[in-house]
Amino acid sequence: MASLASQTFPASHNEGNERISVLPGIALCGIVTSAAYALEAGERVIVGKAWLEALVLAILIGTAVRSMWAPDAKWHAGIAFSAKYLLEIAVVLLGASVSASTILTAGPALLFGIVGVVASAIFLSFGIGRLLGLPTRMALLIACGNSICGNSAIAAVAPVIGADSDDVAASIAFTAVLGVVVVLCLPLLGIALGMSGVAYGALSGLTVYAVPQVIAAASPLGVVAVQTGTLVKLVRVLMLGPVCLVLSLVAPRLAPQEVPDGEIVAGAGAKKRPGISHIVPWFIVGFLIVVACRSLGLIPSVAIVPISRIATLLTVVSMAALGLGVDVRTVAKAGGRVTGAVVLSLIGLGGISFGLLALLSMT
Repeated sequence: MASLASQTFPASHNEGNERISVLPGIALCGIVTSAAYALEAGERVIVGKAWLEALVLAILIGTAVRSMWAPDAKWHAGIAFSAKYLLEIAVVLLGASVSASTILTAGPALLFGIVGVVASAIFLSFGIGRLLGLPTRMALLIACGNSICGNSAIAAVAPVIGADSDDVAASIAFTAVLGVVVVLCLPLLGIALGMSGVAYGALSGLTVYAVPQVIAAASPLGVVAVQTGTLVKLVRVLMLGPVCLVLSLVAPRLAPQEVPDGEIVAGAGAKKRPGISHIVPWFIVGFLIVVACRSLGLIPSVAIVPISRIATLLTVVSMAALGLGVDVRTVAKAGGRVTGAVVLSLIGLGGISFGLLALLSMT
């Protein structure tokens, strides 16, 4: 879940003009979003499925637009608004897809095991990123994306730690590409090892990034694999809230990073004095409240799918905004190290996941 970014451009002194000024940038993000969904639909028509989802395509298209044309000042406010506030709202709405009762059906051993896998993978991935020379914030983004839920985790963590748009886009781009590779190759591993549906489903849920990708990766081994994988994945997604909460306590200790003019930075533009939002970001509180509402039955079941779709749409719009703030030269410069960090982190996550399955006698 995709955290929100603010521009470092000067703000307007007129509040009325400020409200109006966001419209061009939002409209531009909407155009990029529409193009991303159109390309995703084209993929489904041509090859039968979307290998690159709209969320990733929005970043790629936004980055392509920025590479050919640098938006001037009139677009800045709307792009920053889309990158920050729309994504924060999306993170809150993601809570509607997580139910406490669903989580409890996994059983305490697997439940605590998943928590242990996520925590261990974050530390391992972060260590790998730092050893490869990645900046602290990018290493954290990759660690959380790899260990929790890919793009959504990267997007949600970015505002908490103040990551800039280049770090977010690079992390998501490389994670997305590797996510597709995992979906294609993991079933081959499961079949080669003769894994049961339950074991393979658990492995899919522990290692694949997005819920739709878990379903795609688990499908070749049957319905049980899909059900198990989805359940494990939902528990893993729930770790996003606690992780963001912990990072919000760590973030003030991170060294400040220099931001070039025109750069979009997640969390920039916040209050200069530390406030409650720095300790407990409002959107994380909102996420947990929505999870509680879902668990208590306060959210009608018929509303869950529409809420999820709205959350996805807002996330795609915010990713378009982040793409529009990306300097391709900066992303390309970090390419080799980022790729190495993502690949090694995923291998580490796979090893930890196999360890949990062996411990629970599920292999």
